[in-house]
Amino acid sequence: MSPTAGRPTTPRPTRRTLLTAALTGGAVLGLGGLLTACGSSDGSGSGSASGASGGGTAKPSGGTSPDQKSVKQGGDDYATVIEKMKGFGTDAAPGVYPRTIKHAMGETVLPAKPTRVVVLDTGELDNVVSLGIQPVGVVHTDGSKTMPSYLGDKAGSPANVGTINSLNLEAIAALKPDLILGSQLRAQDQYAQLSKIAPTVFSLRPGYPWKQNFLLNATPFGLEAEAKAQLDAYQASAAAIGAKLGDKRPTITPLRFMPGKTRLYAELSFIGTILTDAQLPQPKIEQVKELAVEISPEQIDKADADWVFYGVYGTPSSTNQDAVLGGALWKTLGAVKSGQARPVPDETWFLGLGVAAANVVLADLKGFVAPGA
Repeated sequence: MSPTAGRPTTPRPTRRTLLTAALTGGAVLGLGGLLTACGSSDGSGSGSASGASGGGTAKPSGGTSPDQKSVKQGGDDYATVIEKMKGFGTDAAPGVYPRTIKHAMGETVLPAKPTRVVVLDTGELDNVVSLGIQPVGVVHTDGSKTMPSYLGDKAGSPANVGTINSLNLEAIAALKPDLILGSQLRAQDQYAQLSKIAPTVFSLRPGYPWKQNFLLNATPFGLEAEAKAQLDAYQASAAAIGAKLGDKRPTITPLRFMPGKTRLYAELSFIGTILTDAQLPQPKIEQVKELAVEISPEQIDKADADWVFYGVYGTPSSTNQDAVLGGALWKTLGAVKSGQARPVPDETWFLGLGVAAANVVLADLKGFVAPGA
């Protein structure tokens, strides 16, 4: 019997596209379990550690379902995410279908090149639009229930199929997609149902492994080479910033105000990888192998750096942003005194999670810290 789309197949001993072989990033170090977090875009995935059940289920890579709480808190799963993704991808030649794609939930067969894709996170949205594909369905974050403005009209007018934390499966099914893209962290418990609707490909998690996720999301369309070319161009632009600054590289703090918390984003975050690629150092408190460091309003002085770029998730009134920015301690920061504490768009700096957003962030950084790079 031939493989069924969205169902597991027996692994074949043939060559396979290795996602990280196309990238220039370095190795990932271990974590200290510094804080509770999930992805760079905050919305949480299901807290259940159980795997998907029912017809059409794919066996999770590695044989067992990872503990999702552990993933959201960092720990070993977060530390080794890029290493685990090295086996993801396809051994199919460009343009050849059917193709089998290995991903976080097992293997999925694509009988033909997809034309109707539903994306379940901001990174997947950025990825497909960057490849010239307009999705038919999209979810939004709880903090911003509109299409990201930085994508302009390139994304078309996809239907709303819920939020990152609350998928509308009926709305997804009504769109008759031939591909669904998401992540294990966000929607592992819905995978079985989603894979009954359409072939479904999941990354491990959003955020930090955004480059690997881009290459994985390109494989159903046979556009791996295009994705690699875009990442190479991004990498060159990032390197140009560090080269322009030479030894005079200012420290950068990415600060984010969120409901109930204030974060200094660290090395294993979307913005953290961009700063690393641009050779822009962060203050010592942020030089940790984690998503972020959480601080209280009374600790806002820990955010000080040569430049502080701050964003807000959702509306400012739902966070302590106004109280912090209007407080006496904020005014003592060196970056504030020098006029180098600036607001930045949350939708790109913290929520974009893809190459298009990364390029916007690079353009912002050039304008602020490295004009002419």
